[in-house]
Amino acid sequence: MRDASTNILKIGRFIALAGVVLPLLLIGGLKFTQTEVEALKPLVGGTPWLAWLYPAFGEAGASYFLGIVEIVTALLLVASPWAARAGVAAGALATVTFLTTCSIMLALPIWDPALGFPALGPLGSFLIKDVALLGIAVVVLGESLGRLHTA
Repeated sequence: MRDASTNILKIGRFIALAGVVLPLLLIGGLKFTQTEVEALKPLVGGTPWLAWLYPAFGEAGASYFLGIVEIVTALLLVASPWAARAGVAAGALATVTFLTTCSIMLALPIWDPALGFPALGPLGSFLIKDVALLGIAVVVLGESLGRLHTA
């Protein structure tokens, strides 16, 4: 029974990691398109703690910057099972990334305007998954720190 639980745990960890890597890679790649540059405007511009990105980088540059961070994070996450330092960097970057995206839910309207709480509107439906991704990022960070200290 222990072998089965170990195998299931390994499969679950692989799926969880893939569930973070895939969106980071795919959405990170989209950050280099004009469609995503436009889509980010209300999110970045409407969130006081992110709005500094536009004066610093411009609209396209801010999108490209976010895309680079997301893609680098995804690649580090891929390496994390074999390299504890990559896991620490990936876990830290992913944690900051998903804390940031979750924080957008505090600044912008996420509830459906007609139905109100608890019905999520389009923005809330898009962002709510980031709570789970944040949890996985924190687990990767914690486990990688543990491996780093025992190595």
